[in-house]
Amino acid sequence: MNNHYYTPNPETVHHEATWNFQLLGHELHFTTDNGVFSKRTVDYGSRVLLSTVDLDHVPSGKVLDLGCGYGPIGLAVAAAYPERQLDLVDVNERALALARRNAIQNQLTNTHIFTSDRYEAVTEQYAAILTNPPVRAGKQIVDDMITGAQGHLVIGGALTVVLQKKQGAPSAKKLMAATFGNCEVVKKDKGYYILRSVLTEPAA
Repeated sequence: MNNHYYTPNPETVHHEATWNFQLLGHELHFTTDNGVFSKRTVDYGSRVLLSTVDLDHVPSGKVLDLGCGYGPIGLAVAAAYPERQLDLVDVNERALALARRNAIQNQLTNTHIFTSDRYEAVTEQYAAILTNPPVRAGKQIVDDMITGAQGHLVIGGALTVVLQKKQGAPSAKKLMAATFGNCEVVKKDKGYYILRSVLTEPAA
């Protein structure tokens, strides 16, 4: 049975729940279900990542939430920055359907939510890419999400990644530094690392 949250169509029995959570100063309403990541609450890694978001220091333009799940990161940013357009992508169709519902019930009209396996269906360049990557999907998936960002950022745009130290944050930091020529550890919190790289020159 295909039950993993990082697969296109989880086969777990539906069991929806709706709850509220405050993110970036906004009370957001989420509906979640079996077969999606962190269905009972906004996971701690996403919360730590969001605590570091400051789009006043990146260029104008769209923001991408890569691997959005039911939408906590992208929708929180959409609520906090209504002048920005947010693209939310994931491979999990159940999670995407929930993200669309959550955008509607939070009256967020500055979002576009669509299916993409990593950057497969992503065609634009962004001022910022945010991701809490699906570590359980394997190192290659996470590495692709990091290296692929280079071709989808505007100059001065930033990739921000949250990973636990025990789940590969140090190696991801090395990969980001090799890919972008820079990588800053923005924050450490309970084993979670927030890593940020800025695109300083056009991708090769």
